[in-house]
Amino acid sequence: MPPGFQVCVPTAAFLGLFCRGCLSRTQSWPSRSFSSAPKQMSRWNSQESSNSQNPQESPRVLITGGLGQLGVGLAQMLRKQYGRENVILSDIKKPPPHVVASGPFVYADVLDYKHLRELIVNNRITWLVHYSALLSAVGEANVALARKINITGLHNVLDLALENCLRLFVPSTIGAFGPSSPRDPAPDLCVQRPRTIYGVSKVHGELMGEYLHHKYGLDFRCLRYPGVISVNTPPGGGTTDYAVQIFHDALNTGHHECYLRPDTRLPMMHISDCHRATVEFMQTPECQLSLRTYNIAAMSFTPEEVAQEIRKHLPHLTVTYNPDSVRQTIADSWPVRFDDSNARRDWGWAPAFGIEELVSDMLRSVRDKRTNEGFSVS
Repeated sequence: MPPGFQVCVPTAAFLGLFCRGCLSRTQSWPSRSFSSAPKQMSRWNSQESSNSQNPQESPRVLITGGLGQLGVGLAQMLRKQYGRENVILSDIKKPPPHVVASGPFVYADVLDYKHLRELIVNNRITWLVHYSALLSAVGEANVALARKINITGLHNVLDLALENCLRLFVPSTIGAFGPSSPRDPAPDLCVQRPRTIYGVSKVHGELMGEYLHHKYGLDFRCLRYPGVISVNTPPGGGTTDYAVQIFHDALNTGHHECYLRPDTRLPMMHISDCHRATVEFMQTPECQLSLRTYNIAAMSFTPEEVAQEIRKHLPHLTVTYNPDSVRQTIADSWPVRFDDSNARRDWGWAPAFGIEELVSDMLRSVRDKRTNEGFSVS
């Protein structure tokens, strides 16, 4: 073990007297090899925004998979609070000009451990948001690639978070539940047993993060997202993508062909609520958290219900149903509703958007987007 190598471990780990994460002290730690080098691990002080960081200092945030549905919007919200240069987006794809103009962007492949470590060290990262993943339907079409990105990539991120004392956020999903899970509602703690590689990898991530939190003090945080509805990113292969596409089709052709049955009820959330929940959760002092993984909920609806709500604005909308066997089987194994009472109690989670607000906002946003891009709106 290198001379002077230390690890911060909470006094509570030995005495059981204090709230986990509120107090810490240094202690020698035997050399371990999670990847290729000894790791330095720590419990977070509940009044700090990062380990060894002044409470007044802003966190330094790296977002992996940043060009997916969630990364750009989350970066915008974090930059408003912590400054443009303190939030770095990353991905393996070339960013569009507006993303480059909005703030720092770097190339990062979560399968390249050495390069990811260099990014974290060179940019003094203190918060890591890990959005890199293959989604449910895409993952089923390429299980080997999904296993590599969703599990091997996760292990790299977990190791680096331990090594560098990071606050780590890894999203989970409605897909982490399976046909034997309670469906209406699904609680935070229950039988899960998903039947997709996406869901299996997410349960693996939840359990690994919780294990590393309890054993080594990793500040691991995870939210189970419902289907997230947004206008800025096209559908990316998820089972709930119809709830995005239907708004584009309603304003483009006036017709939508849905790949789920009309009565398929699933939990959904407006992307603004999703981003706000993530930021509020990351800002919550660790002592307030009774869990490492929480459900968050906003609404649940069926394809027919959202179509009816859209028809209040666009009466001409027609919908036909042509269930896709893969996506329908996945949807039938997922919960109808989330129980998010623990998130509401522990850190004050409350959604702002119901189905009426969501539909109104999505129609306005899609109409504006199409107009700005020079497309006609029906």
